[in-house]
Amino acid sequence: MNTILLYLIAVPAIEIYVMIKIGQNIGAFTTVSLIFVTAFVGIYFAKIEGLNTLRSGVYNLYKNKIPLFEMISGASIALAAMLLIIPGFITDFFGFILLFPPTRKLIINSFIRKNNPIRKKENDFIEGETLDKDQNNKDEL
Repeated sequence: MNTILLYLIAVPAIEIYVMIKIGQNIGAFTTVSLIFVTAFVGIYFAKIEGLNTLRSGVYNLYKNKIPLFEMISGASIALAAMLLIIPGFITDFFGFILLFPPTRKLIINSFIRKNNPIRKKENDFIEGETLDKDQNNKDEL
């Protein structure tokens, strides 16, 4: 079974279960209100963090540096905003984790470290022969 299809089925089912359980404890109106509040607060913070990331990326471009971290950070902020818009407490939790700079930096650095194609191996060596320049000149004369 495709993993994306599994996520599309499992995440809403788990979210509904969690919302029902929380609704039983604190009430339906409070649960729905809390879902809307987390969405609005999350979108507000996503806007602020997105502008800070944009500002940092422009500053790196001004210094002639490639804003790689800022590009990945911007994509993760967009993902966090999407997770916060989706109703539910579990997606809100993961959205807020991606939204806050310290946890976002940890996640991005581990992602870069894990998916870096230019990883150095410890025992890399190149086998070959060398020719002495003076020896080549003697053979030509």
